[in-house]
Amino acid sequence: MSTIEKGSTVLVTGANGYIASHVVDQLLQKGFKVRGTVRSDAKAAWLYKLFGEQYGQGKFEAVAVPDMVADGAFDQAVKGVSGIVHVASILTFSDKYEEVVPPTVKGAVNIITSARKEPSVKSVVYTSSSVACLLPEPDKKTVVTKTTWNDAAVSSARNEPNPVNVYAASKTEGERAVWAAVAEEKPSFQVSAVLPDANLGRILQPGGEKSSSTGSWAVNLYEGDTSAFSSPPHWFVDVADTARLHVAALIDPSCDGQRVFAFAEPFNWNDVLGVFRKLKPGHKVVEDGKMGRNLSIIPNKDAEELLFKHFGKGWTSFEESVSDNIATLA
Repeated sequence: MSTIEKGSTVLVTGANGYIASHVVDQLLQKGFKVRGTVRSDAKAAWLYKLFGEQYGQGKFEAVAVPDMVADGAFDQAVKGVSGIVHVASILTFSDKYEEVVPPTVKGAVNIITSARKEPSVKSVVYTSSSVACLLPEPDKKTVVTKTTWNDAAVSSARNEPNPVNVYAASKTEGERAVWAAVAEEKPSFQVSAVLPDANLGRILQPGGEKSSSTGSWAVNLYEGDTSAFSSPPHWFVDVADTARLHVAALIDPSCDGQRVFAFAEPFNWNDVLGVFRKLKPGHKVVEDGKMGRNLSIIPNKDAEELLFKHFGKGWTSFEESVSDNIATLA
């Protein structure tokens, strides 16, 4: 049994982003129609071209939502949709709490509010993040559970803000606001959250290699930029698997009320360099850096089970994901 019917329309917010464009792609592959929000019509041009060529005209449409924080921002966009995947987030990486956290929370609440006004909505998925649970520290064992929240980031973002803890606070408080709204308003539709860690894999947007998303990290490293070395070791997940988990969470009744952890396996940037050397032996790769390991224990078993159940395969391998990540480079 599926919560929403194949052939019905799903709204994907921030559809031109790295993860969201893959969510659109996976939904279209599964036989859904997709309405994507973008901040301006111009941002949708490449989506129309890509998905029109791949799936035929009329399967994808875009609508402009210039400000997701405005009251009723999504009221028109949700008309007639059976499902909603709210991926859009504030990715300015500002270190100013008030510029990032309250608008993220408002955008998340706006989606639930708009969904409640539209009787056709049967399922809503919120894109949270690994940082809503933790900011990992190298070689430190941390046990994450389904009820772990990154209170430390929220506190430090208020008192000693920097771009990392402010972003983490925004994802923590954004997801919390969704669950608070669900508890208070008891909507008739199912709600779930997907929490991805560092996404690697294919970049769908032409020229998207230089975006602010995690998809640009491996690309930059391949080109000799070692700024990623300063980030702690994470778990990786292939961006297409993250998208598949959003689709699974949307259509599977067992996901109602659940947090789905999109974490495939731990890695550090030396592992990425090792894949570069193996795949591109003629390419000059920077020397390994000094970095530890991510020792976090993550409740990701049910996420892999969802991939097998709905897509017939588990996690995409690390090597394949890194290879796909740099495939568009000359």
